[in-house]
This record gives sequence, structure tokens and C-alpha cells, in this order.
Amino acid sequence: MKKLSLFILLMTSLSVYSQTRPDIKFGKGIVNAVAKDSSWSVLFGVRTQTLFVADWNVNDTSGFGQASSNFLIRRARFKFGGFVFSPKIKYKMEFGLSNKDLGKASDRTNLAPRMILDAVVKWNFYKNFVLWAGQTKLAGNRERVVSSANLQFVDRSFLNKVYNIDRDAGVQLRHHFKIGSQFVVREIFSISIGEGRNLVQDNLGGYQYTGRIELLPFGKFASKGDYINAAIKREEKPKLALGFTYDYNDRAVKDRSNMGKYMTYDTNGDGEIDGYFESSTTTLFADMMFKYKGISVMAEYALRTAAKDTMQIVNDDLSVTTAMVQVGSGFNVQLGYMFENNWEVAGRFTQIVPGGLLNRSQFEQYTFGISKYIVGHKLKVQTDVSWLTTNNSSDNNLMYRLQFELHL
Repeated sequence: MKKLSLFILLMTSLSVYSQTRPDIKFGKGIVNAVAKDSSWSVLFGVRTQTLFVADWNVNDTSGFGQASSNFLIRRARFKFGGFVFSPKIKYKMEFGLSNKDLGKASDRTNLAPRMILDAVVKWNFYKNFVLWAGQTKLAGNRERVVSSANLQFVDRSFLNKVYNIDRDAGVQLRHHFKIGSQFVVREIFSISIGEGRNLVQDNLGGYQYTGRIELLPFGKFASKGDYINAAIKREEKPKLALGFTYDYNDRAVKDRSNMGKYMTYDTNGDGEIDGYFESSTTTLFADMMFKYKGISVMAEYALRTAAKDTMQIVNDDLSVTTAMVQVGSGFNVQLGYMFENNWEVAGRFTQIVPGGLLNRSQFEQYTFGISKYIVGHKLKVQTDVSWLTTNNSSDNNLMYRLQFELHL
């Protein structure tokens, strides 16, 4: 009831505000207000993605199998941002409303859906030093930090799905400086809880430590284009960004660092969790972004290792419970060309090489996409087709996707 009342109040406020005919361009938010005394501001926006996806299993001997298909709201979100007290103190809040956004509830989230995506305050307390506090994306692989609203394909690659470190709650210290007239260096360090977003119970295991350095030898990209896929802003001169991340999750209790499933065991078989397996994990990322005129290139490499990638415990009935950390490596590269009429063609290659004792196959995915950017990434239609192969199976997968994005 409280959520319904809040929604009605929000919609009523927007209705009243809309009657003033605010001078806001499409894609720049619905509400953009600054206090009369300039002590605070708020920018409110919404976005949604409508997706159609179809999959076919393809066997080398029997041919095409039965197709599965689905229409869904892939993402539906509210976004808030602005400053408080001083332009040096900024905030960002983002809430997910679709089932895909909310994620799976658990005892660790008090059985509540994980609605909060971002809730972070950013304080520029001294020169080029900025302190972030709250829940937001960690400085992991570039593809993950690129907003899902600014992707070159319908969704991110398998490298991101298997190895990304996503969002977490904690603090981040960020700094940047220049070498010479244009060479930009950025440094990021964070300490977080190591279990992902919306945790409400005491932290298990240890904390997560992430460090990243970024090098932009030819200066900054236009409109932060090093974290926007596709050549939306055509760079008149070549621009390059290199990034390197080291992440250590002390005694992680999930099978993909702060992502994936909790590694639990139930020794007496009563259906209750008796404990959690723990294994410290290390994840390394190296990535790049290059843009020049209509050309855009992004490449990433990921490597994950663990102190113990396989763990076992003997239960009371002498059966054995096993937990495995998803270790291994991945490579992803994508190339796109934007025509003058804002149609883009793009190709992507992704390879995943599992490690440890996991009974998983090495696989490769080839993706070809076509996008029409009507108002940049704010209003666009994207479609792509992917071919997935595995190294020890005659089964392959063909996938087609079509997605519409609206971002106000």
C-alpha cells in the first residue's frame, strides 16, 4: 500500500509539473529542478527496454530443433540524480522495476526483491579526489560499467555474464590527473562487502578490494564516450582508453566472487543452511576502447582464479556436498561502424575458457547486430543474431533478438 501511495504521489507531482511546460530536451530527464537558493537539485528520468528473443538448438546431425521465444520487459527503471548543499556533493539513485531488474530474493535480502540498483553519494572533497559511498557498480570490466542504456548490442557479452563483479555496497576513492597537455590517468580504489547489492544481514566471509587504473593517451572522449558503445559522437581525432582492474574478494561465499549462487551446505538434510563454503577469489580485467569518426572498437580480457576452486564436505548420511567457483578466462572484442544516417552495423566475438574442475565446456559466440539510433541511445531499435558453439558437443545455439529502448 505504501508503494502504491508513493507511486500515485509521484505521478501526481509529475502531472502538475508537466503543466508548466518545462524546457527540457528529449532524453535529458522528465523533471530537472534546482532550489531557489541553489542548495540542491534533482534530475528524474525513466527508461524501459522491450525485448523479443527466439532461440533454436542446432545439432550437427539432426539440424534445427524446436524454437523457444519470448516477449518481455527487459528493463524498466527510475533514475534520480543531482547535488545537495554544494555542487561538489552529488548523488545518484536508480531503482529497477522489471522482474529481470529485481533479481532473486533470499534470506540475505530479508526475502525482499532487490529493487535498489544504485544509491550512492559522491563527494569531491579535495581537488581531483572524489569519495563515493553507498551501493553502485564496482570498477570492473568496461563492458559492465557501460550503462545497459548505452550498449552496442541488445545486451552484454558472455564474458560479462560469467566474470563481471557488478554492484556492491561500500566506499570508493577516485582520482585523476594529467601528464602533459592531454594524457589523462584515472585511479580508482574501493572496499565493499563482497556479496552484491541489497544485503541486509551481517557480511559473510571477508571484504572485497578493487583497484583500477585507466590511461587515455590522446585525451578525454567526447561526452564520456569511453563508457558509451558505438560512435554516437564522431571523434575528429583518434581516441583510446586502456583499463586494468585487480579485484580480490576475501573468503567469498558466492561461486562468482560477489555474483552467482551462495555456496551453502546442509549437513543433516533438514533443509536448513548449516554453513557456507568460503574461497578467496581474484579477478583480473584488461580492456580498451577506441573511437575515430564512425569506427568504434572495444575489447576485454578477464581471468578469475580462486584459492580453492572446488570444496567438499561430508554430510551426516556420508553423502558429499560439493561447491565449485567459476574460475577461468574470457575474451571479448566488438567492432562497429556508424553511418552518417545513424544506422550502425557491428560484430562481436566472445570466447569463454573454464578452469578448475568444473564440468563446463569451452564455448565461443559470434554476434552480428544492426542498430538504428533515432535520438542517440535515448531512442533506438536494435537487433542481433548470435551463433554459440561448444568445443565438445554437437549441439549449437542460434539466437535472434529485437529490442526497443526508450530513455526519458
